[in-house]
Amino acid sequence: MTTSAAEFIALDERWSTHNYHPLPVVIAEAEGAWVTDVEGRRYLDFLSAYSALNFGHRHPALIAAAQEQLARVTLTSRAFHHDQLGAFCRELAGLTGTEMVLPMNSGAEAVESALKVARKWAYEVKGVPDGRAEIVVAGSNFHGRTTTIISFSTDESARAGFGPYTPGFTVVKYGDAAALRDAITERTAAVLLEPIQGEAGVLVPPEGYLAEARRLCDEAGALLIADEIQSGLARTGTLLALEPTGVRADLYTLGKALGGGILPLSAVVGRADVLGVLKPGEHGSTFGGNPLACAVGRAVIKLLSTGEFQRRSAELGARMHGRLNALVGHGLAEVRGRGLWAGIDITPGGLSGREACEALAEKGLLAKETHGATLRLAPPLTISEADLDRGLDILEDVLRR
Repeated sequence: MTTSAAEFIALDERWSTHNYHPLPVVIAEAEGAWVTDVEGRRYLDFLSAYSALNFGHRHPALIAAAQEQLARVTLTSRAFHHDQLGAFCRELAGLTGTEMVLPMNSGAEAVESALKVARKWAYEVKGVPDGRAEIVVAGSNFHGRTTTIISFSTDESARAGFGPYTPGFTVVKYGDAAALRDAITERTAAVLLEPIQGEAGVLVPPEGYLAEARRLCDEAGALLIADEIQSGLARTGTLLALEPTGVRADLYTLGKALGGGILPLSAVVGRADVLGVLKPGEHGSTFGGNPLACAVGRAVIKLLSTGEFQRRSAELGARMHGRLNALVGHGLAEVRGRGLWAGIDITPGGLSGREACEALAEKGLLAKETHGATLRLAPPLTISEADLDRGLDILEDVLRR
């Protein structure tokens, strides 16, 4: 019988494809901000499954919603109606201030769906010649790993070796409004941006950049698509990371935390005249908008509608960023982010990102590196102040050492 962490890791190494390089921690149980490995050791989770666990592990309201729906019906396919879909779409549109919802499963599916909708809208509404639509994207982006999405990635580890690549995309430097202006043409269907870039290291764009992107899209008659899969649903202290800029997108992609950390659930939300270009048979998903996912999603919406998690993210985020900024020059070179989300760059010459994460795990804190010496921190929004400080104490100890 397999019982030790080493044995479980050996099983993974032998039988699962090596498309990840996980830390040597084998999680068996979890609750709130804490996880427990197969050997009984507990860790604070400062990753939250890349923001999929905004509400922590096994939030009781979300577990209850899943259990209730499991006892009724889990899947119908969209060949039939079910009693959760319409209510989920209405409630999500109401929460986000949008008009229509296209439910899918993974974040990458939501982005692919938004790209398809934007192209169809460009042909049917804007009048772009068939097959000539262009979509402008930002360098250092992360929107998923499908063939189309990696075609406009600038991360060679995600892109190299998977060609030929899908045409129709123009890549410009993130945060460079002049480059964005120069890239937009009469054939531009949409501009796709992350309001804060997650995988790149929690990069916050310059002041005014997103407002200028909105203005340029309006001027060119193009759509603005905001990828809020990581940054949205209270992670940054507001429901959507775009909110503080005063900018509204035409379409938003949502995912990760929308499924409550229980199952995949994503959506494209936005203008009805844009999403309305889709007709029966043109796009779909067997599991997209299934009853179980919609029931959990409705419970997530109910949690977010109180504003509690947005407030917690803002208040605890200010505490976290204050402590992190105090480490600049003492193990850290730079701190970025907003709310309970931070990208921290380790001082050159110090630990690598991987070494730092391994040292943190040894002391009971889970985080993950990106792009060498950068760590992303995203504690659950349910974390207590005491546990947040406990995790930051561990981080400070490792960095100062």
